[in-house]
Amino acid sequence: MTATVSAVLTACDSDARLKVGMAPTSRSLKTREHILDTAQRIVGAKGFCAVGLNEILAAANIPKGSFYYYFESKDAFGKALLDNYFVKDLAQVNSFLSAPSRNARERLVAYWRFFRANQEGEDLEGKCLAVKLAAEVSDLSEEMRLALKIGTSATILQLARVLKDGRRDGSILFSGTPQAAAQTLYQLWMGASVMWKISRNRVAFSNADSATVRILSGEPV
Repeated sequence: MTATVSAVLTACDSDARLKVGMAPTSRSLKTREHILDTAQRIVGAKGFCAVGLNEILAAANIPKGSFYYYFESKDAFGKALLDNYFVKDLAQVNSFLSAPSRNARERLVAYWRFFRANQEGEDLEGKCLAVKLAAEVSDLSEEMRLALKIGTSATILQLARVLKDGRRDGSILFSGTPQAAAQTLYQLWMGASVMWKISRNRVAFSNADSATVRILSGEPV
């Protein structure tokens, strides 16, 4: 993960702790992270609005009255949930995009293959939380919308870095700037994920895969 991405997300997480007046003790942070990890599995399967706080706390084996010690509101909890998700997701993205044994094109292809397999899989709890929650919460919570914006922008930044590497090593050809190409690719795959959820038809990802190959080869889409 780049220093810029890490710094932004760490600042978001620190800010969330400061808002609720928590001392950053090891025990309190570990409990807070346990709540967020538990919530991610449940929210990843059911969505945000359909899940009650009591369900999350019961699954995490945390006393009901403890929630507001860690989060000042459900919106603040939702923001923390997304911040926590993106920190881990970006580390996983980086593991694909920084593989030293592959050129830039091979790294991008490996990442998109992983993303597709994850989204097409049966494990609802492990799917992309940005895809799951973007449409649901962006009009309901400004805090969560901004968390989604920061996290997705950080992912696009990672993709742009690899596209720049690919232009340098000759494995990728594309028109325009790396940032613009990265944004196009990210939007393409996010859209394919939404269409997969609607249709349960693999053609959405097949089309995204074909379009990606054309973009990386400098061909019109």
